[in-house]
Order: sequence, then C-alpha cells, then structure tokens
Amino acid sequence: MSESATPFDRLVEVLDRGSARYRVIRHPAEGSSEAVARIRGTHPGQGAKAMLCQIKGQPGVLVLAILPGNRKIDFRKVAETVGGAKASLVSPDLARERTGCEIGAIPPFVLGDDSIRLVAEPALFEQFSEIAFNAGRLDTSIVLDAQDYLRIATPLLATIAAPPSP
Repeated sequence: MSESATPFDRLVEVLDRGSARYRVIRHPAEGSSEAVARIRGTHPGQGAKAMLCQIKGQPGVLVLAILPGNRKIDFRKVAETVGGAKASLVSPDLARERTGCEIGAIPPFVLGDDSIRLVAEPALFEQFSEIAFNAGRLDTSIVLDAQDYLRIATPLLATIAAPPSP
C-alpha cells in the first residue's frame, strides 16, 4: 500500500483484501449522525461513530472508540477499558496527524498506526446486520456487513457508550 494512498483508498484495500461485503455511498458532507443516516438510508443506530480519545496519565496512548451513532460516549468507561481513569477527545490537529482524517470522517478502523487501540461498543452489532460510517471523507460513506467488520478490524469489545436516553 502506498504511503500517499488516501485513508479511503487504504480502507477499501483492507476491505477488499478481507473479502468484505460492503457498498460505497457518495453524498453531501453532513455534520450530524441523524442527517447522514437519512442520506444513507440507514438507521442512526447503524452508524459507527469513531471518536479518537487520549487517556490522562498515559502519554501516547490513543483509543479509537467506536459506538452507535445515536449513543453518547462514556469517557470514564473508555479510560477504564485501557487501564486509565479519564479519557477525552484529542484535538482536531492530533486526529488529522494520527489518522489522516478530519474529525467526523475517521472510519472505525486503525489504518497504519498500530499504537492506536481499537475499542467498539457491542451494542453496535446487536441490532443491525450492517454498520455505516464515513470512509475517511465527510462526503463518502461505506455500509459494511457487521460480521465482516468484526472479523477484519478485530476490535476489543467493551461497553463504552452511555446508557440510551429514555
């Protein structure tokens, strides 16, 4: 894989190499999980929201937390999953530096930076057979078979989402 390949190109290569079942959707850039779900024709809960977090007291430790698009992250649970006490989102500059993507476009895969730990909320895979996510660009999404995601990405599964709102 070329160093100059875009995050989208690297992602497609990983999915093709893994014989994943997926489709690419081009769409206008959107800022909310609900709006992009409408455009994709998917449920907001199918959205795999990727949030890059840093862990207080653990310099260099980053966690790519993946949760359903209609749920909020529980930063304490993210930190505890990797042996920390407190987590927070990284800056937009650090996110771009480490993933090659703008915040909001980060896919739920670690592409080329093995120091980032991948943790996913199990609820994302319990209700739907497919997940949807921005594919390294704000104007491009991928809808992917959930079992193919688990097989290819091999995330640590842990409860990291706050309880759903009533």
